[in-house]
Amino acid sequence: MAKGKAAMGAKEVPRALQELAQGLEEGLVPAGILNDPEVFAWEQERIFARSWIYLGHASEIPSPGDYVLRYILNNAFILVRGEDGRVRALLDMCRHRGMRVCRAEAGNASHFRCPFHGWTYRNDGTLVGVPAEREAFGEGFRKEAWGLLPIPRLEEVDGLLFGNLDPEAPSLEEWLGGAKWYLELVTKRSPEGLEVLGPPQRFVVPTDWKLALETFISDSYHTLMTHRSMIELGIAPRDAKYAMYGEQIHIPGKGHGAMVVGGPPGAKLPPFWGYPAEMMERAQASYPTREQWEVAKETRIFLLTLFPNFSLHNPIRKPDHLYPTPVPMLTFRVWHPLGPGRIEVISWGMVEKDAPEWFKEKARHSYLRFFGSSGTFEQDDTEIWSHVAQNAGSTLGRRLRFNYQMGRNVPQDPNWPGPGVAYPINFTDENLRNFYRRYLELMLG
Repeated sequence: MAKGKAAMGAKEVPRALQELAQGLEEGLVPAGILNDPEVFAWEQERIFARSWIYLGHASEIPSPGDYVLRYILNNAFILVRGEDGRVRALLDMCRHRGMRVCRAEAGNASHFRCPFHGWTYRNDGTLVGVPAEREAFGEGFRKEAWGLLPIPRLEEVDGLLFGNLDPEAPSLEEWLGGAKWYLELVTKRSPEGLEVLGPPQRFVVPTDWKLALETFISDSYHTLMTHRSMIELGIAPRDAKYAMYGEQIHIPGKGHGAMVVGGPPGAKLPPFWGYPAEMMERAQASYPTREQWEVAKETRIFLLTLFPNFSLHNPIRKPDHLYPTPVPMLTFRVWHPLGPGRIEVISWGMVEKDAPEWFKEKARHSYLRFFGSSGTFEQDDTEIWSHVAQNAGSTLGRRLRFNYQMGRNVPQDPNWPGPGVAYPINFTDENLRNFYRRYLELMLG
């Protein structure tokens, strides 16, 4: 552990991180990495200050002046499309005395005015107005030197906007690596791309950000019990082992992971998530490679998590109890840490821009019914996450080590057509072990 200690200077490596480094390859993860103030302080410095974080989708701000407020840790950014059409992320902090200059979560504005002393900025961040400028600051005051601070890095891939607090960070493309192939299964499904189904839902959960994303990067196993009521109500498949069928894939050295779920042999399921025939035809022509189409047409449920805290989920569900046919829904979500053992879930409903209007409405209903603050699956998950985080922060509980040994002996799938390392079953913790390898690399490297 000397390397980790040297990297952090005088700071000693937290005990939980030492235990994680010692036990990970055996599939042993200490409860103490969840809901721990010292570990979270390291995460702020070593993970979130250096990683690409999802901020929003370009369709949220389609016109000049459109803006939304978004966050990386405790940094608030105005994600805004300027009058020149360019998208920027500006720190919501007046350069004079530090007050927030944007008082709404979303809107349209050509300028932002600080309510403290009235300094006024164009939506490109340029300072253009200083009350009593000559009297207060004299001749020669250089407003051009006092504009809003832009985020160090902002990049876009297929309409998804990511920010990074580290000016020396690798490019977004390098950060994604082979995960871009899997992201394109969703973003390239239509030549028109995606759009948001309204503003995101936001809700606070007393849990750890890592615990939340685990469900979306690897844990099909929890569906057997956590969502048992959905099975009993006929909302989820009667075959409780349905979630095991498919592939689990991770990108070595990156921390990203995907689950591609098909169905049991002989299952009567529609191809290509159940999307309408017209959308299937467009997708077949839109995908960059034939291999992506071959994977997509056999997929019924798809999950992807990009390190550190962005997940997407694309299942097929009935939008309401009267509608006879399951409809695919797509959600993006950010597990935004507010502190140790506390997160804000930011959850978007998404759909293809060129989808039929009836389909967009059904997809929206499906999303609201199952995910978001009132979603049935979401409520199942968040209750569990809350109790696990509470136990992990307890005096005795934090001393325990959790079992992440599932699937250690499962052979890889040599015939998987996509990038990364694939396993022909979703009942494995390999994606989680890969996630924590990358986590340790950044925390201790």
